[in-house]
Amino acid sequence: MRITVDRDGLLAQLQTVSRVASTRSALQALSGVQLSASSDGCELRATDMDVSLRVPLAAEVVRDGVVVLPARLLLDVVRSMPATEVSLELRPAQQDVELVAGSATFDIRTLRAEDFPPLPELNGETRVSIPSGAFVSTALKVANSASHDETRPVLTGILVSASERELRMVATDSYRLSLKQTPLEEPLSSGFEVNVPARALQELARIAADEEADLELAVQRNQVVFAVGRTVLSSRLIEGQFPNYRQLLPESFEHELRIGSAELTDVVRRISLLAQKNAPLRLAFEQGQLTVSAQTPDVGEAHEAVPVPFEGEAFEIGFNPEFLRAGLEAIDDGDVLFKLISPLRPGLIEAADGSGFQYLIMPIRLNV
Repeated sequence: MRITVDRDGLLAQLQTVSRVASTRSALQALSGVQLSASSDGCELRATDMDVSLRVPLAAEVVRDGVVVLPARLLLDVVRSMPATEVSLELRPAQQDVELVAGSATFDIRTLRAEDFPPLPELNGETRVSIPSGAFVSTALKVANSASHDETRPVLTGILVSASERELRMVATDSYRLSLKQTPLEEPLSSGFEVNVPARALQELARIAADEEADLELAVQRNQVVFAVGRTVLSSRLIEGQFPNYRQLLPESFEHELRIGSAELTDVVRRISLLAQKNAPLRLAFEQGQLTVSAQTPDVGEAHEAVPVPFEGEAFEIGFNPEFLRAGLEAIDDGDVLFKLISPLRPGLIEAADGSGFQYLIMPIRLNV
Protein backbone atom coordinates (compact mmCIF):
# COMPACT_ATOMS: atom_id res chain seq x y z
CA MET A 1 0.00 0.00 0.00
CA ARG A 2 1.18 3.50 -0.83
CA ILE A 3 -0.77 6.76 -0.81
CA THR A 4 -0.17 10.50 -0.88
CA VAL A 5 -2.53 12.68 1.10
CA ASP A 6 -3.02 16.27 2.27
CA ARG A 7 -1.86 16.51 5.89
CA ASP A 8 -4.76 18.68 7.10
CA GLY A 9 -7.33 16.42 5.45
CA LEU A 10 -5.74 13.34 6.99
CA LEU A 11 -5.55 15.00 10.41
CA ALA A 12 -9.22 16.03 10.35
CA GLN A 13 -10.43 12.54 9.47
CA LEU A 14 -8.09 10.91 11.99
CA GLN A 15 -9.42 13.17 14.74
CA THR A 16 -12.94 12.01 13.89
CA VAL A 17 -12.33 8.29 13.57
CA SER A 18 -9.90 8.00 16.50
CA ARG A 19 -12.64 8.92 18.97
CA VAL A 20 -14.17 5.50 18.35
CA ALA A 21 -10.97 3.44 18.69
CA SER A 22 -10.87 1.35 21.86
CA THR A 23 -8.74 2.49 24.79
CA ARG A 24 -9.17 -0.57 27.01
CA SER A 25 -9.48 -3.67 24.85
CA ALA A 26 -7.09 -6.59 25.28
CA LEU A 27 -7.16 -6.94 21.48
CA GLN A 28 -4.47 -4.53 20.32
CA ALA A 29 -5.93 -4.05 16.84
CA LEU A 30 -9.00 -2.38 18.35
CA SER A 31 -6.82 0.47 19.60
CA GLY A 32 -5.83 1.13 16.02
CA VAL A 33 -7.14 2.77 12.88
CA GLN A 34 -7.50 0.68 9.77
CA LEU A 35 -6.45 2.42 6.55
CA SER A 36 -7.83 0.89 3.37
CA ALA A 37 -6.65 2.07 -0.07
CA SER A 38 -8.01 0.86 -3.39
CA SER A 39 -9.04 2.08 -6.81
CA ASP A 40 -12.43 2.95 -5.26
CA GLY A 41 -10.76 5.38 -2.84
CA CYS A 42 -9.40 5.47 0.70
CA GLU A 43 -11.18 4.92 3.97
CA LEU A 44 -10.26 5.14 7.67
CA ARG A 45 -12.01 2.75 10.07
CA ALA A 46 -12.12 2.28 13.84
CA THR A 47 -14.20 0.26 16.31
CA ASP A 48 -14.39 -0.73 19.96
CA MET A 49 -16.86 -3.51 19.08
CA ASP A 50 -19.77 -1.43 20.38
CA VAL A 51 -19.48 1.56 18.05
CA SER A 52 -17.79 1.50 14.63
CA LEU A 53 -16.96 4.35 12.28
CA ARG A 54 -15.84 4.55 8.66
CA VAL A 55 -14.83 7.88 7.12
CA PRO A 56 -13.62 8.62 3.58
CA LEU A 57 -10.14 9.98 2.96
CA ALA A 58 -9.25 12.00 -0.13
CA ALA A 59 -5.89 10.63 -1.29
CA GLU A 60 -3.88 9.66 -4.35
CA VAL A 61 -3.60 5.86 -4.34
CA VAL A 62 -0.32 4.66 -5.79
CA ARG A 63 -0.68 1.08 -4.59
CA ASP A 64 -3.66 -0.72 -3.01
CA GLY A 65 -3.54 -2.22 0.45
CA VAL A 66 -4.89 -2.40 3.99
CA VAL A 67 -3.02 -1.64 7.19
CA VAL A 68 -3.82 -1.09 10.89
CA LEU A 69 -1.82 1.52 12.84
CA PRO A 70 -2.01 2.68 16.49
CA ALA A 71 -4.69 5.39 16.52
CA ARG A 72 -3.30 7.72 19.19
CA LEU A 73 0.30 7.55 17.95
CA LEU A 74 -0.70 8.05 14.32
CA LEU A 75 -2.81 11.07 15.26
CA ASP A 76 0.04 12.65 17.22
CA VAL A 77 2.55 12.01 14.44
CA VAL A 78 0.37 13.49 11.69
CA ARG A 79 -0.43 16.51 13.88
CA SER A 80 3.30 17.19 14.32
CA MET A 81 4.33 16.83 10.67
CA PRO A 82 5.88 19.94 9.12
CA ALA A 83 4.73 19.68 5.49
CA THR A 84 1.32 19.94 3.85
CA GLU A 85 1.66 16.64 1.96
CA VAL A 86 2.21 13.23 3.55
CA SER A 87 3.11 9.94 1.90
CA LEU A 88 2.37 6.63 3.61
CA GLU A 89 3.90 3.38 2.39
CA LEU A 90 3.49 -0.10 3.85
CA ARG A 91 6.77 -2.02 4.09
CA PRO A 92 5.77 -5.66 4.66
CA ALA A 93 9.31 -6.89 5.33
CA GLN A 94 9.77 -4.39 8.16
CA GLN A 95 6.15 -4.74 9.32
CA ASP A 96 5.79 -0.99 9.45
CA VAL A 97 4.45 2.00 7.57
CA GLU A 98 6.81 4.78 6.52
CA LEU A 99 5.35 8.28 6.76
CA VAL A 100 7.24 11.06 5.02
CA ALA A 101 6.40 14.76 5.18
CA GLY A 102 9.02 17.22 4.01
CA SER A 103 12.29 16.38 5.79
CA ALA A 104 10.57 14.30 8.50
CA THR A 105 10.31 10.50 8.30
CA PHE A 106 8.48 8.21 10.74
CA ASP A 107 8.41 4.41 10.71
CA ILE A 108 5.42 3.10 12.68
CA ARG A 109 4.97 -0.60 13.43
CA THR A 110 1.70 -2.05 12.19
CA LEU A 111 -0.88 -3.92 14.27
CA ARG A 112 -2.26 -7.33 13.27
CA ALA A 113 -4.63 -6.55 10.39
CA GLU A 114 -6.32 -9.96 10.69
CA ASP A 115 -7.49 -9.06 14.22
CA PHE A 116 -9.43 -6.03 12.99
CA PRO A 117 -13.08 -7.12 12.56
CA PRO A 118 -15.24 -6.47 9.48
CA LEU A 119 -17.64 -3.58 10.01
CA PRO A 120 -21.42 -3.71 9.39
CA GLU A 121 -22.75 -2.57 6.04
CA LEU A 122 -25.78 -0.37 5.39
CA ASN A 123 -28.39 -3.06 4.83
CA GLY A 124 -31.24 -4.60 6.77
CA GLU A 125 -34.95 -5.24 6.70
CA THR A 126 -35.74 -1.78 8.11
CA ARG A 127 -34.07 1.00 6.14
CA VAL A 128 -35.26 4.61 6.18
CA SER A 129 -34.07 8.06 5.20
CA ILE A 130 -34.42 10.89 7.77
CA PRO A 131 -33.43 14.58 7.47
CA SER A 132 -30.08 14.98 9.24
CA GLY A 133 -31.07 18.24 10.93
CA ALA A 134 -34.17 16.75 12.53
CA PHE A 135 -32.29 13.69 13.75
CA VAL A 136 -29.33 15.62 15.19
CA SER A 137 -31.41 18.27 16.96
CA THR A 138 -33.65 15.60 18.51
CA ALA A 139 -30.71 13.52 19.75
CA LEU A 140 -28.93 16.50 21.30
CA LYS A 141 -32.05 17.53 23.20
CA VAL A 142 -32.24 14.27 25.14
CA ALA A 143 -28.71 12.83 25.23
CA ASN A 144 -27.66 14.44 28.52
CA SER A 145 -30.40 12.59 30.40
CA ALA A 146 -28.99 9.16 29.56
CA SER A 147 -27.32 7.36 32.45
CA HIS A 148 -23.56 6.76 32.74
CA ASP A 149 -24.06 3.84 35.13
CA GLU A 150 -22.87 0.73 33.29
CA THR A 151 -24.55 -1.51 35.91
CA ARG A 152 -27.88 -0.47 34.35
CA PRO A 153 -27.00 -0.62 30.64
CA VAL A 154 -30.58 -0.17 29.41
CA LEU A 155 -30.53 3.39 30.80
CA THR A 156 -27.27 4.31 29.03
CA GLY A 157 -29.14 4.38 25.75
CA ILE A 158 -31.59 6.61 23.94
CA LEU A 159 -34.87 5.04 22.87
CA VAL A 160 -35.25 6.06 19.22
CA SER A 161 -38.58 5.43 17.55
CA ALA A 162 -40.19 6.63 14.39
CA SER A 163 -43.61 6.33 12.88
CA GLU A 164 -44.78 7.57 9.51
CA ARG A 165 -44.46 11.30 10.24
CA GLU A 166 -42.84 11.57 13.68
CA LEU A 167 -39.41 10.98 15.18
CA ARG A 168 -39.26 10.47 18.96
CA MET A 169 -36.32 10.06 21.33
CA VAL A 170 -36.36 9.39 25.08
CA ALA A 171 -33.55 9.16 27.64
CA THR A 172 -33.58 8.76 31.42
CA ASP A 173 -31.17 8.07 34.26
CA SER A 174 -34.11 7.45 36.67
CA TYR A 175 -33.67 10.93 38.23
CA ARG A 176 -34.78 12.83 35.14
CA LEU A 177 -36.30 12.03 31.78
CA SER A 178 -36.06 13.88 28.46
CA LEU A 179 -38.54 13.38 25.65
CA LYS A 180 -38.41 15.07 22.25
CA GLN A 181 -40.95 14.56 19.49
CA THR A 182 -40.10 15.95 16.06
CA PRO A 183 -42.59 16.02 13.18
CA LEU A 184 -41.26 14.93 9.79
CA GLU A 185 -42.24 16.76 6.62
CA GLU A 186 -42.01 13.63 4.48
CA PRO A 187 -43.46 10.28 5.61
CA LEU A 188 -41.04 7.46 6.39
CA SER A 189 -41.21 4.24 4.45
CA SER A 190 -41.35 2.20 7.67
CA GLY A 191 -41.29 2.64 11.44
CA PHE A 192 -38.93 1.27 14.07
CA GLU A 193 -38.00 1.43 17.77
CA VAL A 194 -34.47 0.75 19.03
CA ASN A 195 -32.37 1.53 22.12
CA VAL A 196 -29.08 3.06 20.89
CA PRO A 197 -26.11 3.87 23.16
CA ALA A 198 -26.12 7.61 23.87
CA ARG A 199 -22.42 7.95 23.03
CA ALA A 200 -23.08 6.57 19.53
CA LEU A 201 -25.77 9.16 18.85
CA GLN A 202 -23.61 11.96 20.28
CA GLU A 203 -20.82 10.94 17.92
CA LEU A 204 -23.28 10.80 15.04
CA ALA A 205 -24.50 14.30 15.94
CA ARG A 206 -20.94 15.64 15.69
CA ILE A 207 -20.48 14.01 12.30
CA ALA A 208 -23.82 15.08 10.84
CA ALA A 209 -24.01 18.55 12.40
CA ASP A 210 -23.11 20.42 9.20
CA GLU A 211 -24.64 17.97 6.73
CA GLU A 212 -27.66 18.97 4.69
CA ALA A 213 -28.18 15.58 3.09
CA ASP A 214 -30.54 13.01 4.55
CA LEU A 215 -29.36 10.45 7.05
CA GLU A 216 -29.71 6.83 5.96
CA LEU A 217 -30.59 4.41 8.78
CA ALA A 218 -30.74 0.63 8.69
CA VAL A 219 -31.83 -1.56 11.61
CA GLN A 220 -30.39 -5.06 11.72
CA ARG A 221 -30.81 -7.86 14.24
CA ASN A 222 -28.59 -6.35 16.95
CA GLN A 223 -27.11 -3.38 15.15
CA VAL A 224 -28.13 -0.03 13.76
CA VAL A 225 -26.16 1.52 10.89
CA PHE A 226 -26.19 5.22 9.98
CA ALA A 227 -24.79 6.72 6.79
CA VAL A 228 -24.16 10.42 6.15
CA GLY A 229 -22.71 10.72 2.68
CA ARG A 230 -19.73 8.33 2.62
CA THR A 231 -19.35 8.34 6.41
CA VAL A 232 -20.86 5.27 8.08
CA LEU A 233 -21.37 4.83 11.82
CA SER A 234 -22.73 1.62 13.29
CA SER A 235 -23.61 0.70 16.84
CA ARG A 236 -24.77 -2.32 18.75
CA LEU A 237 -28.29 -2.06 20.13
CA ILE A 238 -28.88 -2.24 23.88
CA GLU A 239 -30.86 -5.27 24.97
CA GLY A 240 -33.45 -5.19 27.73
CA GLN A 241 -36.75 -3.45 28.40
CA PHE A 242 -36.58 0.34 28.34
CA PRO A 243 -38.76 1.90 31.09
CA ASN A 244 -42.35 2.67 30.14
CA TYR A 245 -41.86 6.43 30.04
CA ARG A 246 -45.52 7.11 29.28
CA GLN A 247 -46.45 5.81 32.74
CA LEU A 248 -43.88 8.11 34.34
CA LEU A 249 -45.42 11.30 32.91
CA PRO A 250 -48.20 12.59 35.23
CA GLU A 251 -51.56 13.09 33.57
CA SER A 252 -52.40 16.29 35.47
CA PHE A 253 -50.70 18.98 37.55
CA GLU A 254 -51.78 21.36 40.30
CA HIS A 255 -49.79 24.30 38.97
CA GLU A 256 -48.82 25.30 35.44
CA LEU A 257 -46.61 28.39 35.20
CA ARG A 258 -45.44 30.12 32.04
CA ILE A 259 -42.03 31.72 32.66
CA GLY A 260 -39.46 33.37 30.39
CA SER A 261 -36.84 30.74 29.62
CA ALA A 262 -33.80 33.04 29.48
CA GLU A 263 -34.66 34.86 32.73
CA LEU A 264 -35.29 31.70 34.75
CA THR A 265 -32.24 29.94 33.33
CA ASP A 266 -30.00 32.87 34.27
CA VAL A 267 -31.34 32.92 37.83
CA VAL A 268 -30.84 29.16 38.23
CA ARG A 269 -27.27 29.42 36.91
CA ARG A 270 -26.41 32.21 39.34
CA ILE A 271 -27.93 30.70 42.46
CA SER A 272 -26.53 27.24 41.62
CA LEU A 273 -23.05 28.61 42.31
CA LEU A 274 -23.86 28.39 46.01
CA ALA A 275 -25.46 24.92 45.76
CA GLN A 276 -22.31 22.89 46.38
CA LYS A 277 -21.53 19.57 48.07
CA ASN A 278 -24.85 18.03 46.95
CA ALA A 279 -26.90 20.93 48.31
CA PRO A 280 -30.30 21.23 46.59
CA LEU A 281 -31.61 24.23 44.73
CA ARG A 282 -34.73 25.44 46.53
CA LEU A 283 -37.72 26.87 44.67
CA ALA A 284 -40.21 28.62 46.96
CA PHE A 285 -43.53 29.53 45.32
CA GLU A 286 -45.90 32.10 46.76
CA GLN A 287 -48.51 34.49 45.37
CA GLY A 288 -47.02 36.05 42.22
CA GLN A 289 -43.42 35.17 43.05
CA LEU A 290 -40.78 32.45 42.86
CA THR A 291 -37.70 32.66 45.09
CA VAL A 292 -34.73 30.53 44.02
CA SER A 293 -32.24 29.90 46.84
CA ALA A 294 -29.30 27.73 47.80
CA GLN A 295 -27.26 27.28 50.94
CA THR A 296 -24.07 25.31 51.48
CA PRO A 297 -22.61 25.14 55.01
CA ASP A 298 -19.14 26.72 55.27
CA VAL A 299 -19.52 28.15 51.75
CA GLY A 300 -22.41 30.60 51.73
CA GLU A 301 -25.93 31.17 50.52
CA ALA A 302 -27.80 33.02 47.79
CA HIS A 303 -31.38 33.82 46.81
CA GLU A 304 -33.17 35.69 44.04
CA ALA A 305 -36.86 36.41 43.43
CA VAL A 306 -38.61 36.19 40.06
CA PRO A 307 -42.19 37.30 39.34
CA VAL A 308 -44.33 34.34 38.23
CA PRO A 309 -48.09 33.82 37.77
CA PHE A 310 -48.40 31.56 40.83
CA GLU A 311 -51.67 31.32 42.75
CA GLY A 312 -52.67 29.10 45.64
CA GLU A 313 -51.07 27.82 48.81
CA ALA A 314 -47.35 28.53 49.08
CA PHE A 315 -44.91 25.61 48.95
CA GLU A 316 -41.21 24.87 48.48
CA ILE A 317 -39.63 22.18 46.30
CA GLY A 318 -35.98 21.15 45.85
CA PHE A 319 -34.14 19.96 42.76
CA ASN A 320 -30.66 18.85 41.82
CA PRO A 321 -29.20 22.14 40.49
CA GLU A 322 -27.32 20.52 37.62
CA PHE A 323 -30.37 18.58 36.45
CA LEU A 324 -32.67 21.59 36.67
CA ARG A 325 -30.22 23.77 34.78
CA ALA A 326 -29.82 21.14 32.04
CA GLY A 327 -33.59 20.95 31.52
CA LEU A 328 -33.94 24.72 31.21
CA GLU A 329 -30.93 25.05 28.91
CA ALA A 330 -32.44 22.49 26.54
CA ILE A 331 -35.11 25.08 25.70
CA ASP A 332 -33.35 27.55 23.45
CA ASP A 333 -35.62 30.55 23.69
CA GLY A 334 -39.18 31.70 24.32
CA ASP A 335 -41.08 30.61 27.41
CA VAL A 336 -41.06 27.45 29.48
CA LEU A 337 -44.07 25.78 31.04
CA PHE A 338 -43.21 24.71 34.59
CA LYS A 339 -45.72 22.10 35.76
CA LEU A 340 -45.83 21.02 39.41
CA ILE A 341 -47.97 18.86 41.68
CA SER A 342 -46.41 18.92 45.17
CA PRO A 343 -42.99 19.09 46.88
CA LEU A 344 -42.59 15.30 46.70
CA ARG A 345 -43.87 14.70 43.17
CA PRO A 346 -41.82 15.17 39.97
CA GLY A 347 -41.94 18.44 38.06
CA LEU A 348 -42.24 18.81 34.30
CA ILE A 349 -40.56 21.41 32.12
CA GLU A 350 -41.91 21.92 28.61
CA ALA A 351 -41.18 24.24 25.73
CA ALA A 352 -44.15 26.60 25.59
CA ASP A 353 -43.94 26.86 21.80
CA GLY A 354 -45.20 23.30 21.41
CA SER A 355 -41.93 22.07 19.89
CA GLY A 356 -42.39 18.67 21.52
CA PHE A 357 -39.72 18.80 24.25
CA GLN A 358 -40.54 17.56 27.76
CA TYR A 359 -38.22 17.22 30.75
CA LEU A 360 -39.37 15.34 33.84
CA ILE A 361 -37.26 15.87 36.97
CA MET A 362 -37.49 14.16 40.35
CA PRO A 363 -37.49 16.41 43.45
CA ILE A 364 -35.13 16.25 46.42
CA ARG A 365 -36.71 15.96 49.86
CA LEU A 366 -35.90 19.15 51.76
CA ASN A 367 -34.95 19.42 55.41
CA VAL A 368 -36.88 22.32 56.91
